[in-house]
Amino acid sequence: MIQKLFPLDKNYILRQAQTAMEEKSLELMVYELKKSYTALYNPLMLMDNTFNQIIDAYEYPTDRLKIIYHQLCGVYRYKYGDNQLELLFDGRSHFDKFQEDWFRQLTLWLRELGQHEQFVKTMLRMTILFDTDSRAEWSENQCKAFINQYFDLKIFKRKGELRLKIA
Repeated sequence: MIQKLFPLDKNYILRQAQTAMEEKSLELMVYELKKSYTALYNPLMLMDNTFNQIIDAYEYPTDRLKIIYHQLCGVYRYKYGDNQLELLFDGRSHFDKFQEDWFRQLTLWLRELGQHEQFVKTMLRMTILFDTDSRAEWSENQCKAFINQYFDLKIFKRKGELRLKIA
């Protein structure tokens, strides 16, 4: 991670907190994905081949899931990433507070996104129901586009820097 001027800038601490929570958050993403699939497509929990495959899956490629996680991290830093640290009077560090706030917001977002069929289908294709790289790449691009549309963001890439703008 590149730190330019202020090592105690809120965004640097927030990014470190998000990076430290990555493994736990990826597990949360898959757990919420399974719950969303069940709620949308199989609320009676009837056992068929697809449902068994989704529920029993514990090994799946995580490289594309990490990309979606990093995109959600960027959206959070953009929306909640002003550089002013607040005064904490409960004895916790900013790092701990940011981890807690981020995990709570990620859980909320995953539940909201999980109500949309497009999000659930694309996430399943690139993780649990992974079959080919080309389908997974297509699903990843569709998922990123859906997230940008959902949060009403436009991404402009210029000179290697990634800038987010509200539409």
